[in-house]
Amino acid sequence: MLKMWIKALRVIPRITKEEWNGLDIISRWLIASRAAVFVMTATAGLIGGVLAYRQGHFSWFIFILAVLGIVLAHAANNLLNDLIDFRNGIDHNNYYRAQYGPHPLEHGYLSQKVFLNYILVTIIPALAIGLFITWQVGITTLWFLGFGLFFLLFYTWPLKYIGLGEISVILVWGPMMIGGTYFVVTMGHWDNWVALLSLVYALGPATVLLGKHTDKLAEDKEKGVHTLPVLIGEKASRYLTLAFWVLQYGLVSSLVITRQLGWSMLIVFLTVPGFIKMVKIFSKPRPDRAPEGYDPKAWPLYLVHYAFKFNRGFGLFFLLGLIIEVVMYKIF
Repeated sequence: MLKMWIKALRVIPRITKEEWNGLDIISRWLIASRAAVFVMTATAGLIGGVLAYRQGHFSWFIFILAVLGIVLAHAANNLLNDLIDFRNGIDHNNYYRAQYGPHPLEHGYLSQKVFLNYILVTIIPALAIGLFITWQVGITTLWFLGFGLFFLLFYTWPLKYIGLGEISVILVWGPMMIGGTYFVVTMGHWDNWVALLSLVYALGPATVLLGKHTDKLAEDKEKGVHTLPVLIGEKASRYLTLAFWVLQYGLVSSLVITRQLGWSMLIVFLTVPGFIKMVKIFSKPRPDRAPEGYDPKAWPLYLVHYAFKFNRGFGLFFLLGLIIEVVMYKIF
């Protein structure tokens, strides 16, 4: 049981219906909600918490609740995404989503009624946490709760369908998750500098989504899902992804040069070898089949696979740099 929990938090397991039937409810929920990507959300919450600690107004109780709340909200969005796309006929006929991991509805692992229960037991606690934090911190918190609920409910449709998915991710993983966590953990303090800093990290999850939407560009175009890569084309999407990574390095450099961040943040440049690898991959057209030496079990995930791994590394170094920054700030 524990082994499957850990596996589901690391990768999206490919399992048969018979294997699914033998799983405990937690394992099923982790797989259905695609828990492997929660690391991006947890990192955003941790960044917000570290920035709050730097400010000197920190509530551990609210911090833990806030991180749990945004992770549950992310899980609810993933589940809702699958339900909406399934009902709209997007995920039918061996569509991309049904190839890289188990789709409980499309593969017949769960009925729509049971799947709705999965959504409810995820979104209700997330909302309850948000309302409790609002009660503790103040009515202004409702702005974060309201916008968060908006993106949770309407990301899949219509935002993703009209090329606004990537912009939504930058706003959600940046000012909303990092800025929102900072706001509630400091018990209502806001700083525009935090919102700016949050964009450095938020560009990372946006590159993951760009990679995913570029991977399934042909399928989305055929289904009438007008993601950003469908609108601007495959080549432009690959180079936009690279541009976002360059912008991350540029923003960090700018914040250090202007002394808004300390030198410890330059630790993110340890990811440059990985970025060079990304340049080699993203500067070429996406292959039609798994290249030689590429893990066939990961296919059809390709660009998103590399983008996710790079973003995870950059995000962790970014977080480590902030922790060192805060420790030095507190000491000196």
